Amino acid sequence: MILYTCRNREKETGEPLPCTDTRCESSRCPVCGGRAEAVSEIYWCESCRVPLYEETCSLCGRKGKRLTTDIRPVFPEERLIIEIVMGKPFAYLKESIWNGTGNRYYVNGQKLPFSIGNLKELNKDEIRCRYDQLKGQNTDLYFKEYQERFVKANRARYERISEEAGNFIRQSAKDADIMDMFVSFSGGKDSTVTSDLVTRALSRPEVVHIFGDTTLEFPFTYEYISRFRKEHPQTPLLTARNKEKDFQALCRVVGPPSRVMRWCCTVFKTGVIQKKIRSLFREKSQILTFYGIRRSESVNRNKYERESDSPKITKQRIVSPVIDWMDFDIWLYLFTRGIDFNSAYRLGYARVGCWCCPNNSEWSEFLSSVHMKRQSEEFHSLLVEFAESIGKEDPENYVNEGGWKARQGGNGVAYARKSVVSFQPCVWEENAFNYELQRPISEELFELFRPFGYLDKHLGRESLGEVYVRNQKGEILLKLQGRIGSKELKVTIVNVHLAGAGDLKTAEERVKCQLTKYQMCMGCMACESVCRFNALSIKEQKDGAVKYSISEEKCRRCAECVNHFTAGCYMRKVLAIKRT
Repeated sequence: MILYTCRNREKETGEPLPCTDTRCESSRCPVCGGRAEAVSEIYWCESCRVPLYEETCSLCGRKGKRLTTDIRPVFPEERLIIEIVMGKPFAYLKESIWNGTGNRYYVNGQKLPFSIGNLKELNKDEIRCRYDQLKGQNTDLYFKEYQERFVKANRARYERISEEAGNFIRQSAKDADIMDMFVSFSGGKDSTVTSDLVTRALSRPEVVHIFGDTTLEFPFTYEYISRFRKEHPQTPLLTARNKEKDFQALCRVVGPPSRVMRWCCTVFKTGVIQKKIRSLFREKSQILTFYGIRRSESVNRNKYERESDSPKITKQRIVSPVIDWMDFDIWLYLFTRGIDFNSAYRLGYARVGCWCCPNNSEWSEFLSSVHMKRQSEEFHSLLVEFAESIGKEDPENYVNEGGWKARQGGNGVAYARKSVVSFQPCVWEENAFNYELQRPISEELFELFRPFGYLDKHLGRESLGEVYVRNQKGEILLKLQGRIGSKELKVTIVNVHLAGAGDLKTAEERVKCQLTKYQMCMGCMACESVCRFNALSIKEQKDGAVKYSISEEKCRRCAECVNHFTAGCYMRKVLAIKRT
């Protein structure tokens, strides 16, 4: 059962708003119109030993007891690992086991006294060895019985959510051409369900799917993607992957991603997916994207709308059919439809994304150390190596206690020094600044000033390396003076209204944004992903250098690539240095 709590009214009354049979379709408070957040109730049938959406079991007619707010199945593979950790192999072989909110395990509706608090102290090699010895004796016979019972007991719930989602998809796509849409496919359970819902609702298996391969996916994800392609030969599944960057190499340069700064998402996911989308739908007037995101997954996602315009790509509409579904609903759909899914879930992973994500739970890390020994040991060594490089007194403890996950900024990271832009005001000319760059001047430097206006390389004195920046009227906005190969650059601000600036100080900051980018650019593609007009191109050369170019014709001078990130550069934000 779902209740919707209005945060405005809750402050006054503390009472939730009961939903209608259609799950409070608008998810809005009928009194004040504010967003009503979903609060679910899952019941347990003692007789049938399965979780229920409704309080009364449709199989036996008995009332269930309240159990938790959401729930997922515990497959035999995860059950065996739990039993080994507890020292009780196969103790719950014939029982109905589920995992509820707060990572609580339930056996036949009763809380299992199992804690993940001491996982770091366990001998992973012994557990792995024991698991390998026993997995051949493991069986899913009893699990399948409970799975079938779960499906039958919640048939009404399945019918309701499937019909509603199908109607929503058809309504959202009624004016769209099949060639103007795609499904964002991660290989996880939510995008798997979304894929099935979309192809069924539209009766069009040829809808394009885009898989964002971060290069850090679970090996089980790649196996599932391979199976999906074979099982869905009519569905084009395209891959977006950053072939130019290596995760471990970048970790050694800028440090591993943390919970605060997950630069890996920008470098290995967002940028390349946006690039793939633009290349596929370059001439399209409207792009319809089906996402498998759900509000219940995180606090940030709870703010998402079910249908919205993309903040990054012009004319892209994002539709999220399962945004209000619970884990309960996702698994009910998969089991009812008999759909194949990523086998990482069978091992106990609640979510599948990057296997080494700093946001992964302690249980996920433990499972990886058991099932992915080589990768886990390599990543651990990399983390220790990084801790040593930034001067941690006890690198092993820093890594084991998760210090790397809370890291902020680039203190101790050598590459972060490139974020420093040194300058002195010119004493001979008003509004002029002399910069001492860390990288020799090249033609690429001037490219970075296209978002400010139109480059004029003929008006200035070529012997001094003068380049002017004009507006559409031909008025001079900026004068750049620096010889190719030199590290000295003089910038004269003629008009302070640069890239949306309103005063000299802000205009000078805009200039520093581009100079910072020139010194730090490592081809993360963050700038490219925020350019809505496909005017910006970032390519890595054979020698490892990054070529940053902006199309004179396509650039609209919106300055989004200048103002979107702190100091103009995403990596500058990641590697911010605390100054003393």
